[in-house]
Amino acid sequence: MKLQRDLSSAARREFLGKLGLAAGCAGTVAAGVGALGAVQEAEAKTDGGASFPTPDYDWTKHRWGYGVDATKCIGCLRCVEACKKENHVAGDAHHFRTWVERYVYLEGEDKPRIDSQQDPVNIAASGSEKEYRFANRYKDAKVEKAFFVPKLCNHCTHPACVQVCPTGATYKTKDGVVLIDHTYCIGCQYCVQACPYGARFFNDVEHVTDKCTWCYHRITKGLQPACVEICPVGARVFGDLNDKQSPISLFIRNNRVQVLKPETGNAPNVYYVGIDKEVN
Repeated sequence: MKLQRDLSSAARREFLGKLGLAAGCAGTVAAGVGALGAVQEAEAKTDGGASFPTPDYDWTKHRWGYGVDATKCIGCLRCVEACKKENHVAGDAHHFRTWVERYVYLEGEDKPRIDSQQDPVNIAASGSEKEYRFANRYKDAKVEKAFFVPKLCNHCTHPACVQVCPTGATYKTKDGVVLIDHTYCIGCQYCVQACPYGARFFNDVEHVTDKCTWCYHRITKGLQPACVEICPVGARVFGDLNDKQSPISLFIRNNRVQVLKPETGNAPNVYYVGIDKEVN
């Protein structure tokens, strides 16, 4: 993506500086040295102090966060469709920056049945891999409880994906968003394996990894992520954690929130309401 290729020298210098710790072979070291040289060249051109990604946006003044209210989500999947269109994600049933899982507890069963729009039965119900819906497979079952859970990249405070990337392509911005610079991604998929949330996928066409960016090209212009803007029931919430009156700050303050897999130490910045222990 053009946005991710036009990275500031400050961001690249900060994360590519860690290459010495991650490099395990001569090829990786060479890639890191080449990337670092590009950083130094870019730095010479940006001494004017312009902030990434535009002169009007100061990423040192923001700390973005995301909220999901599972008690409101109706599983309409408009968020998934909006994300695909906004971010030019492959139009099939196997590549997503955000997805929705359905949890259904049937009478007499202790564990939920879980499916998402990628499930073959749901694909068949939609009639196309480019359209998404949940099949009404439980219409004759005795359902005790059911809910939908939107999922996406958690943009962790301590992201495991950044730690394992051998070229510095995956990095964390000063405002807390985790991005991928496809200029330096070599498609090793270490980050895909390291992510405990399954939030990354491999782009077979461009041979790079991809994931949710919280629509960074939008939020840095004062807009909402596409999935948040399109949600008809307000199940998705986004805002600046530095602003105590922002939607996300109020969401966290007024609800008993939780994060996914807190035991990993990644410290996610996506906060949930209305999920149970089976959701991970």
